[in-house]
Amino acid sequence: MTSMVPNAAHDEQSQAALPPITMFGPDFPFPYDDFLAHPAGIGQIPATEHGAEVAVIGGGLSGIITAYELMKMGLKPVVYEADQIGGRLRTVGFEGCDPSLTAEMGAMRFPPSSTALQYYIDLVGLETKPFPNPLAPDTPSTVVDLKGETHYAKTIDDLPPVYREVAEAWNACLEEGADFSDMNRALRERDVPRIREIWAKLVEKLDNQTFYGFLCDSTAFKSFRHREIFGQVGFGTGGWDTDFPNSILEILRVVYTEADDHHRGIVGGSQQLPLRLWEREPGKLVHWAPGTSLSSLHGGEPRPAVTRLHRTAGNGITVTDASGDIRTYKAAVFTAQSWMLLSKIACDDSLFPIDHWTAMERTHYMESSKLFVPVDRPFWLDTDEETGRDVMSMTLTDRMTRGTYLLDDGPDKPAVICLSYTWCDDSLKWLPLSAGERMEVMLKSLGEIYPKVDIRRHIIGNPVTVSWENEPYFMGAFKANLPGHYRYQRRLFTHFMQDLLPEDKRGLFLAGDDISWTAGWAEGAVQTALNAVWGVMHQFGGETDGTNPGPGDVYDEIAPVELPED
Repeated sequence: MTSMVPNAAHDEQSQAALPPITMFGPDFPFPYDDFLAHPAGIGQIPATEHGAEVAVIGGGLSGIITAYELMKMGLKPVVYEADQIGGRLRTVGFEGCDPSLTAEMGAMRFPPSSTALQYYIDLVGLETKPFPNPLAPDTPSTVVDLKGETHYAKTIDDLPPVYREVAEAWNACLEEGADFSDMNRALRERDVPRIREIWAKLVEKLDNQTFYGFLCDSTAFKSFRHREIFGQVGFGTGGWDTDFPNSILEILRVVYTEADDHHRGIVGGSQQLPLRLWEREPGKLVHWAPGTSLSSLHGGEPRPAVTRLHRTAGNGITVTDASGDIRTYKAAVFTAQSWMLLSKIACDDSLFPIDHWTAMERTHYMESSKLFVPVDRPFWLDTDEETGRDVMSMTLTDRMTRGTYLLDDGPDKPAVICLSYTWCDDSLKWLPLSAGERMEVMLKSLGEIYPKVDIRRHIIGNPVTVSWENEPYFMGAFKANLPGHYRYQRRLFTHFMQDLLPEDKRGLFLAGDDISWTAGWAEGAVQTALNAVWGVMHQFGGETDGTNPGPGDVYDEIAPVELPED
């Protein structure tokens, strides 16, 4: 298991007979993995529409998948990208170091339950490997350092008894307050009526509740000490106290679908996925000649940043880009961070209904920072002769670094340390500091945990860092709903269903992980891309094969719970 504090899903005996979990989430239980894998394909458009242009704004994973699937249908996607293809799948190297040494500035670990994402990973021939989360099977060792006390562990049983107490409290809290075992079983069995029955009650009961309030309401977490430790070490990837103000519904989506468990990294870097899709020549293409790719349709480069969006006669979507080029489209898909529509791009109010503008304005984004350094070798695998332990471990701490991850490709090769991965207030503490200044503070903190380890002497290149809240085209790492935001999220997610909208509000679709119910996970970017593709197909008079209905075809059966507004 990868959890610092395991959840109830990890009862191996009770779960052994059930199917594996997937991000077949409780809000919209549509089998995107089956939809993608079906031999009939995901839809077609009338031949009279072949070659029609569709704007795709944003070249992150959601935008590239949207463009790729529209191209396969015979449409001509026109991708606009302000920075670089990949979005928050951003892999960078270290100046002067071996090119094989890379750092994942955005998404770096992916759960097996991301089955639609895995479809595309397999499609482009990428490999994955276990990610060294705390206490994961492939993590050599973990150190938990809280309040100046350091504990070394290979399994949770190596930690003091209070950590097992916290684990048991979390399991009890999930059962008591969120019908965890019942929902987990229903998701595994894809029992849509049961999923909807359980979730409808929970949404109504918990939409106004914070993560921390949910813990406090549980008799299992009556101890502040237990809540404090849980906030520091959490589950799956480590501490979750930065999420304590967020809606508990966001957290339940993560634990129900095992989104924070059994993570794997993409060998060579996650940005390869959108880059390979950009260059890929699909075997089954409609309208386009064999050998056509997104890259070839664009002459190798996407269009530049969008600076203005407005509606024109005939319900056209008119796009102005940074070069001054103006083009009008029958349909467009906006996959960039939604706040861009409020600040970086000049937009007409008529683009969306007013309640959708409100939902975008209320979207809450989490800050996040990382800093990586290249090192000569994975020295942390050395054994301390006095203790018999690894000289350094994957580290969770309440010090400034919070989470430190050790990444290697073998004992005799250069390696990488993610000295710090932090969120929210912990991320903002780093914001004024340069990469070098950040590294100095981190080395000092880690030196207090590992006084006998000279990390600095192993560093072979300059650090690389990111603070996503300071990135001009992102302004944050990922969406995280606050209590009371369910209705806003529902408006954004369901926007691809446009038949009930006035005609002058149709044709512009939203996608991206912040539109999804699983924000912060690449799977959400994939799922909303496929929703938008269905919406565009429908806009052009297309349809899915009767044997493979799409998300819009079955919408009425699985639509997200609708809460009253009065």
